Amino acid sequence: MKISSKISEFIQLRKAYRQLSQLDDAALKDIGLSRGEIKNAVFGR
Repeated sequence: MKISSKISEFIQLRKAYRQLSQLDDAALKDIGLSRGEIKNAVFGR
């Protein structure tokens, strides 16, 4: 995988992380996540 693809993927993941982090706890619960699970859900860690 090219470095530009890796950078693009990281930028998209970081954006998803920020968007999920801005949701309130009720919205996160609606999609089956808790605040502590956001990082694992996005980055798979």
